[in-house]
Amino acid sequence: MPARLTLRSALLLWLLFSLICFDLGYPILNRYDPGAIAGTSDAAFYVNQVKNPLSISSFRPLVPALAKPFYRIADGRISSWNPALFGMLAAASILTAATSVIIVAIGLQSRFSLAASLVAALLFLVNFAVPNWYLSAYVDSGEALFLVLVAWSLLSARWWLLPLWAILGTLSKETFAPFAIVFAIVWWLSERPRQPRKLVWIAGLALVSFATVLLSFSSPGVLFSGATNYAAFMGTKSKVSFFLALIRCLIAGELWYTFIWLLPLGLLRLKRLDRRWIWATAPTFLLALLLGAYTDAQGNIARPLFSIAGPLLSLSAASLLTDSRFETT
Repeated sequence: MPARLTLRSALLLWLLFSLICFDLGYPILNRYDPGAIAGTSDAAFYVNQVKNPLSISSFRPLVPALAKPFYRIADGRISSWNPALFGMLAAASILTAATSVIIVAIGLQSRFSLAASLVAALLFLVNFAVPNWYLSAYVDSGEALFLVLVAWSLLSARWWLLPLWAILGTLSKETFAPFAIVFAIVWWLSERPRQPRKLVWIAGLALVSFATVLLSFSSPGVLFSGATNYAAFMGTKSKVSFFLALIRCLIAGELWYTFIWLLPLGLLRLKRLDRRWIWATAPTFLLALLLGAYTDAQGNIARPLFSIAGPLLSLSAASLLTDSRFETT
């Protein structure tokens, strides 16, 4: 069994997974418009970003920016397909496929068989969250990719990559910043022995993340507007009590659709994965749930929760389904 993916294998898998993602997301091209449906209407905002000029100070610009070249190629050249939706689907497919390749790489690094690692990637791709959010003109595919890259970097002892993921992840979605920071801190706390020098890279992750957040929330030509706008954005809290909002998140159908099979299958073999990853995922998952209750996210809470825990649970579930054993050589 290979200890890691070769570049050739990774590229071939990425191409295959990209085509699978495009197939899964096809309905937005010819069946329905996600921007016109209640619950997914944010897609209309991202589609407009694809059509209009973008800058680094645009709100969540990374995925629309990646979609823009595909939009320009398709504009006026495809008959029944919306070219902006085509661009968003192409961008999300690329990012989601990359997430799946990283899952395979982590599986091999964790001494799972190649079959188990591939099953994990496919379990991730066929989850309710992927076709219904990642591939439906949303930007969660970007956040999910850079969150799993944070996990891969820590597993590979490449802490120096954290500031890079901070820029790209935060430009995908601002919630990447608190999730990645909590994840990295708890990971470091769970290490034995702890290496203080790694705190430098966590500090870099925090500083770069929040600087990027403020930049993306800034108004052109208005000094310090990023901090003001971000504070106003975060101050938008639920109109119902926190406890009621939490209950609404927990009983939301979308949460159940996402985790009803993944959570029980994933928990059964969780101990086969690196305990640092498990410990780091748990409080980050809880943070996302609490933020969802604060904003009364309801069914939308499943999106960040899956981005945080989906790769871990998919690998654990694949280990169970394939009866994968650790390799000893």
